[in-house]
Amino acid sequence: MIRFAALCLISILLAGTATAQKRTYSSTSSKAIKSLESAMKYYDSRQTNKAISEAENATRTDPNFIEAWMLLGDLQADNNNLPAAIDAYKKAIGINAGFFPNTYYALARYEMELGRYDDVTEHLNAFMKLPNAQPEKKEQAKMLLASCDFAREALKHPVPFAPENLGDGVNSVFDEYFPSITVDSKQMLFTRKIKSDQFGWQEDFYISNSDNNGKWMKAKNVGSPVNTELNEGAPSFSADGQLIFFTACDRPEGKGSCDIYYSRKFGDTWGRPINLGSPVNTGAWESQPSFSSDGKTLYFVRGSGMRDEKDQDIYMTQVSEKGWSTPVKLSDKINSPGKEEAVFIHPDNQTLYFVSDGWPGMGGTDIYMSRRQPDGSWGDAINLGYPINTFANETGLIVSPDGNTAYFSSNRDGGFGGLDIYSFNLYDKVKPVPVSYAKGLVTDAETNQPIDAKFEVIDLESGQTVVESYSDKSKGEFLLTLPAGKNYALNVSKRKYLFYSDHFSMTETADVQHPVALNVKLQPVKDGSTMNLNNIFFDTNSATLKPESKTELDKLVAFIKSNALAKIEVGGHTDNVGDDKSNQTLSENRAKAVYDYLLKSGIEAIHLTWKGYGESKPIADNTTESGKAKNRRTEITILKVH
Repeated sequence: MIRFAALCLISILLAGTATAQKRTYSSTSSKAIKSLESAMKYYDSRQTNKAISEAENATRTDPNFIEAWMLLGDLQADNNNLPAAIDAYKKAIGINAGFFPNTYYALARYEMELGRYDDVTEHLNAFMKLPNAQPEKKEQAKMLLASCDFAREALKHPVPFAPENLGDGVNSVFDEYFPSITVDSKQMLFTRKIKSDQFGWQEDFYISNSDNNGKWMKAKNVGSPVNTELNEGAPSFSADGQLIFFTACDRPEGKGSCDIYYSRKFGDTWGRPINLGSPVNTGAWESQPSFSSDGKTLYFVRGSGMRDEKDQDIYMTQVSEKGWSTPVKLSDKINSPGKEEAVFIHPDNQTLYFVSDGWPGMGGTDIYMSRRQPDGSWGDAINLGYPINTFANETGLIVSPDGNTAYFSSNRDGGFGGLDIYSFNLYDKVKPVPVSYAKGLVTDAETNQPIDAKFEVIDLESGQTVVESYSDKSKGEFLLTLPAGKNYALNVSKRKYLFYSDHFSMTETADVQHPVALNVKLQPVKDGSTMNLNNIFFDTNSATLKPESKTELDKLVAFIKSNALAKIEVGGHTDNVGDDKSNQTLSENRAKAVYDYLLKSGIEAIHLTWKGYGESKPIADNTTESGKAKNRRTEITILKVH
């Protein structure tokens, strides 16, 4: 990677090499000048070691040759020898502090990468006082000074961090990185960089399964058609493990340098990857997707073009029957003036983890988190702290659905070789919201065959749809992760079937081994078929529809309009509490309230009728509270299909 200083000073000197005889240097030694210009020619031909040798010759010949010291600093930085680069910059500043103000800034940037926070503060303060320092660089210097203040405090208050290597089931002598796990934490998908006869190196996806003791088993190559002879990277499972979103670059059908693709699972095999297309993918660089547990929201990183450019932010898009929405850049609580990457949305759909170099941190890129606020906006970026973050570049992390375990990649000592995947227990302050699990099965009520139906889960308090997806085509199953402690409505629909509605509570956390069961039997649309509207709500002894009924009523309107129904009846039913006459009147009034709503929503009266049945048709035992609740219902009966 060509670093900051090299891009600044070397480019200036390169611009003058063609007319070097006209350039004025601080040195009068022709031998030193010749060595410097020779160094530039070597650098121009990408012979960095020879360029360093010639620059060192120039400084030995004339120890006060400031341009030679500056060039040597740039070359050493470009060669990733930061201590040597720092020494060279200090020599240049010692000769003439104001000769090239950006030397101070470059010096401080590289000291930051080595965690020399006091030195960074000293040199940035000196830089800020220079009258000819660039205003843009002064603003960036203020950010670095804020990071120094943060880092010194973070070092005084380390957070719990005890990483453990996942073992040889996942890790190898090659690089492993960008892990993703299923909601049951039983399967891990990750990227491995392997040797290729054709391309030298390539990235492929591997999957490891966890045994009953939590040990990760030997990973297997995902294989074709997902893996190809080209690179695949940064995979993200959907919550139910039925979709993989990932990055692929330089494909013939690609929109830009890198695009986002997805593959759907059919039984035990993965389907052909499909490019998400416009408007998600553009002529820019799209990568590192993370698919939300709501089944419709995709977070990803978009750059202006090339992978190493600074302009890189996190975006969000949602999918519907009409396709993907135009991506929206997340707020400036998350996106900074710097570079963001490695976004991960937790299954709670409320906690976002990401990497950035634009917020106060330890140096380089740090890992941050942000929580969704009650109004739907994102909260401030919170640094995960030291030693999770260090002065080195952190690569991002994911967090298990239960919120207790984080996974990340590191090339720390003691690994199997290169980057390995590690786990550690996440401390409480930066854990996501506790989630609960629900598992569903959708079948035909008459044949018991599985159905790939659309389902929606709605937060009854806010009225917001929190999950929108489809049951598995071959098995009819779906698996949900939802924030615990709330009440939800479930709607399931498929054309030519009556839609299903119910409500359930997740007031306590249900683990993935003991999920809330949501088994759904869909009735085919035909004369005489009935369905309960379980999310129609009235106050006790009232026929006034409560606001939380609107979602269900609108679903009913859409159902009637999309199916050829000649006549339906809205039926009202009560339990046996109270006298018969009062219950009869209440049931009639409630049925009429739903009937009136349908009329106002555009359903013609010729297709509608209503009737109250009082307590005459119970479907459960009226001696229990749960039975009485089932008997207090609004019911739709299909009287005639066209």
